Amino acid sequence: MSSARSTPKAVSVHSNEAPRPLRADARRNRERLLAAADEVFTERGAEAAMEDIARRAGVGIGTLYRHFPTREALLVATVEEQLHALARKTQSLAASPSPGDAFAEFLGAFVEHASTYRGLATSLGVVFQSGTPGCTAASEAATRLLSLAQAAGEIRGDIDLDDVVCLVTGITLAAQQTPPEPGRVQRLVRAFIEGLRAPAPSKGARAAQDDARPGGSRAARASRAS
Repeated sequence: MSSARSTPKAVSVHSNEAPRPLRADARRNRERLLAAADEVFTERGAEAAMEDIARRAGVGIGTLYRHFPTREALLVATVEEQLHALARKTQSLAASPSPGDAFAEFLGAFVEHASTYRGLATSLGVVFQSGTPGCTAASEAATRLLSLAQAAGEIRGDIDLDDVVCLVTGITLAAQQTPPEPGRVQRLVRAFIEGLRAPAPSKGARAAQDDARPGGSRAARASRAS
């Protein structure tokens, strides 16, 4: 994900040129590597040794690096389908009558995604700015949902999606500290959401808003009352 500002600098994981079709054996190797990566990352976290992933896939480490030159590139490819799922969920939330509540639900799903593998949060800045189709779809859907919530006055207007990525990173890292504490994630997400809620306007601000409405000035109301 990315917005106007940038958080951690993304590592390029693909070029702008259309990828060449893989030979059948290379395609099978890539599929085995992705399946092995998902298993190993689930078991040992996002910092698992690349050699272990290659060994699980039954290929040499050179084959792994030919397909995925960096750990971040492998992580991005491994969570790509999950990013598409996050995008679909976020798009469906845009029809909610309360954009603020919809954005809060998105945050819960985003934190869940960031917790897919232990330690994934430390690479969120790279993963969500990778420019893959799944990342682009999730980023666009989340940006639209945030804009709707801000336009409705339900979420404060001085944050952007990069701020959200930074804060979700912090929540996820805090929740993964040992020993694990049941309910910690939910508490942190609730606190995060409450901090994002737009503050209620003061009495003076509400009066100014009333005065700005057609026929809503104090003088007009007094005249009608008499």
